[in-house]
This record gives sequence, C-alpha cells and structure tokens, in this order.
Amino acid sequence: MADTKDKKAKKPEQSERAKKSPDQAEHGGKAPKVAKAPKPAKADKAEASAPREPEERVPARLKVQFEEAIRGKLAEQFGYKNRFQVPTLDKVVINMGIGEGVADRKKVDGAAADLALIAGQKPIITKSRKSIATYKLRDGQAIGCKVTLRKARMYEFIDRLINIALPRVRDFRGLNPKSFDGRGNYSLGIKEHIIFPEIDYDKTTDSWGMDITVCTTARTDDEARALLTAFNFPFRQ
Repeated sequence: MADTKDKKAKKPEQSERAKKSPDQAEHGGKAPKVAKAPKPAKADKAEASAPREPEERVPARLKVQFEEAIRGKLAEQFGYKNRFQVPTLDKVVINMGIGEGVADRKKVDGAAADLALIAGQKPIITKSRKSIATYKLRDGQAIGCKVTLRKARMYEFIDRLINIALPRVRDFRGLNPKSFDGRGNYSLGIKEHIIFPEIDYDKTTDSWGMDITVCTTARTDDEARALLTAFNFPFRQ
C-alpha cells in the first residue's frame, strides 16, 4: 500500500515537468520550426558533363626529323626501293646494376627512383637467378633495375642523351664506333648517372653507372652506324 501512495504522490511532479514551454504554447503546443540554411547552388549539369578538351600532343623532335630528312637520306645512300626497308629505331634498354644492393635494399629502391626520373617511365627491379656464396648473394635478391623505352619516350630520351647528357661527361672524347653487336644494335656505358639534368646533384648520395642499348631494325652494322650518325651520335673519328 505504501508503494501505491508514493506513486500517486509522484504523479503531480511529473505533470509539472510535462508542462508546455511558452514557445510551444504560442505555436499551438508544437515546437517552433528552425529555419534551415539555404543549400548551395549546384553547378549546371551541362557544365559538369561537358567533355574536356584534349591536350595537344607535340611529336618528338627526332621522330619528325627522321620522317622528314633522315629516311630519304638513308634510302638514297643504300639504294632502297621501298621506304619500309629503311632501318629505324626499335627500342632503348637502360640497365643499372647495384652491387651494394646485396647489403642494403634501400639503395636499389633509390636507384630505381632516379632511373624513373631519367627515363620518364617506372623501371622494374631485377633479381638474382641463383645464389653465390662468395658474394653473399641469394636467389631472388634485388640487385638492380632496368627499363625499356619505345616510341615517343625513346626518341625523347635519345634527344636528351645526345644533346645534354653526353656533353656533360668528364673528359668525353666521343663514342666507340665499334660497339655494335653485328645485328644493328649499339651499346654504350655511362659511369655516372648524375650527368642527366633530371638528377639533383646536391640531393644525391650515390653515383651509379648504367648501360644503354639502342636497338634498331638494321640488318648490318653499317646500316645501324649510318642511322645513328644521322641522329648526330658523337662517334669517335
């Protein structure tokens, strides 16, 4: 019985709490509505869906030079009857061997980052094929990086190599004219990769060498030599 009396005594208190506020009384017992902020105006669907104008692509300078001058010159020199007989550049392969990568993998990653700046294309990490205990080398360990360039990137790299990088080589006396493999491919070695303008000399801690192989469609070394000479490769006399 005492519990029922306590519940009855609490009812008036609850009714007092449930009294309406003066704002609710003015609006007929309902809470006043709060004005919402205006939504930002949406862009016109026509403008959002409008296609972007394609960027104008400028062809590589050496590619234009080959089509306009070098192809006709080589056809006349070797007596080709068909324009497709004229040898052309096929690809450029750049390889960097990092011997110190056996002890420190970070040096291989740093060399790959520098090669990506030089070539304008992400290289792949080369790994060892077998274990050699003398050199503390394990099978599948990262020991270098390489990249293969074709088409526009190939022409742009050769342009920078001939006109910017090679003139910065210390005591440069020209390229060896005998470094052909008998099938129209030419290879050259560079001792320091910092000769390329893409590499910041002040931020570089190590200097790596690199091998560059220029592959052509020429059948003989004489044809390949004439092709590279037309591209102003500085061969030794």
